[in-house]
Amino acid sequence: MVIGGMSEMQNQVVLITGATGGLGSAVSAAFLRAGARVAGVSRSGGTSSGENHFHMEADLSTLDAARNAVAMVTAKWGRVDALVHLVGGFAGGATVADTDDATFDRMFDMNLRSAFHIVRAVLPGMRAQGSGCIVAIGSRAALEPSKGAAAYSASKAALVSLVRTIALENTDRNITANVVLPGTMDTPQNRTAMPNADFTKWVPTEQVAKLLVYLISDEASAVSGAVIPIYGGDL
Repeated sequence: MVIGGMSEMQNQVVLITGATGGLGSAVSAAFLRAGARVAGVSRSGGTSSGENHFHMEADLSTLDAARNAVAMVTAKWGRVDALVHLVGGFAGGATVADTDDATFDRMFDMNLRSAFHIVRAVLPGMRAQGSGCIVAIGSRAALEPSKGAAAYSASKAALVSLVRTIALENTDRNITANVVLPGTMDTPQNRTAMPNADFTKWVPTEQVAKLLVYLISDEASAVSGAVIPIYGGDL
């Protein structure tokens, strides 16, 4: 965390999944400003900037791919201190009765299975070193589902349960796990999809990024198993 212009995350190794999306770019920049070493993962790859930042192309739909990504970070920097899992996706527009199996499977693959794989990949190293932080991005829909998005809401609710279980199972190794539930975030993709919305009520990605940095910092060492809403002005 950065307080008074001074870095408090120097040399901490942070693995960020979904690092090139609308939120991912802001989160990566925030951790670099905080002094962390940032390893970004995305399906499309990306560009690295400086000695404290490199990017990998990986599809976290399999455990082997997740383990390979973690192995690359460990080979470069020796450890993973924190996982920030941003991967996710949305599909909606159909009732439960009309939602097909392909949509249901896609939502659980993107919003739950990817988290399951990358967490399984980082936990052995964190448990061996006796420390670590895991933070995942969920959604307000995990607690407040809406019509026409059952598969999405259910997958995000399952993510909340997964993260809270991870927190319970790893207190013996000083590993924290938390999940952040944003409302609609102010990203270019969302502005394109909803051009007539009131953007002033949306959640700035920079504020989500600052919250994630805080949850990884020493100041939040007592915070674990938390489900944290950040809804902006749309309450």
